Amino acid sequence: MNENTRLRGLRWCLEVGWKHLFAVVMMIFCIFPLLYVLSASLNPGGTLTGSNQLFNNVSFQNYVELFGKDFPKWMMRSFYVSSVSAIGTVLMAAAAAYAFSRFRFTGRRSGLTALLIIQMFPQMLAFIAIYLLLLTLQDIFPALGLGSPLGLIAVYLGGALGANTFLMYGFFNTIPKELDEAARIDGATHAQIFWGVIMRLVTPILAVVGLLSFVGTYGDFILAKIVLQRPEDYTLAVGLYVWASDERNALWSLFAAGAVVAAIPIILLFMYLQKYIVSGLTAGAVKG
Repeated sequence: MNENTRLRGLRWCLEVGWKHLFAVVMMIFCIFPLLYVLSASLNPGGTLTGSNQLFNNVSFQNYVELFGKDFPKWMMRSFYVSSVSAIGTVLMAAAAAYAFSRFRFTGRRSGLTALLIIQMFPQMLAFIAIYLLLLTLQDIFPALGLGSPLGLIAVYLGGALGANTFLMYGFFNTIPKELDEAARIDGATHAQIFWGVIMRLVTPILAVVGLLSFVGTYGDFILAKIVLQRPEDYTLAVGLYVWASDERNALWSLFAAGAVVAAIPIILLFMYLQKYIVSGLTAGAVKG
């Protein structure tokens, strides 16, 4: 090996090689916890310490037992709450973003500023106020009160409106207004323009907002724990917490099996919507 070859190899290591090494280390760092949880779910021993040796004992006993408990109810409840919240978030944020993008009205700028400020504060800061509000609504309108899945959906919709409206607003601004004018010349109303023209062109951002809303509500624990009171109304996150809350008799293997099964719909949803994710997140940054 001559001097030039050694210099080229050293230069490649300094400029590119360390990036490959760093990527491999990060992949191992990210994949190992997933393998550990999968190994714990296949371990019939029932403890996490028994899973220190990965895939030492392999059995599907935990998965069979999983569907004999309340897990299917929790999963269906999570699907219901997350799906309704995602659809409602997409419709509400799209309508608000369309109004801010296409109309000029008094308070438009202050409204956008208010949305920008609101999204800086996480919804969890208001959990005491949310609890008291739902507790009061329970006496007036039980369907939206404490312990109701609809009440939890309403809380999710209110918290997601600000950030998603601002995200969609940037994307709506990339749609040429000439399309609206051409549709109005043909006699289309604002509703026809919104549903027939604009909504068809903003599919990427609709998919991204719906996906983020679904994933966020699907894995939420704090708000769901505050709102839902009865075990039969629990979502996945709250139900799995019940299994792992007892330090001495925690059902760790069932917890791991439930976590693996609960992650499958999210993985499939990401794979199906991945073509929209990049374009939906970046197109709104082109024009403000």
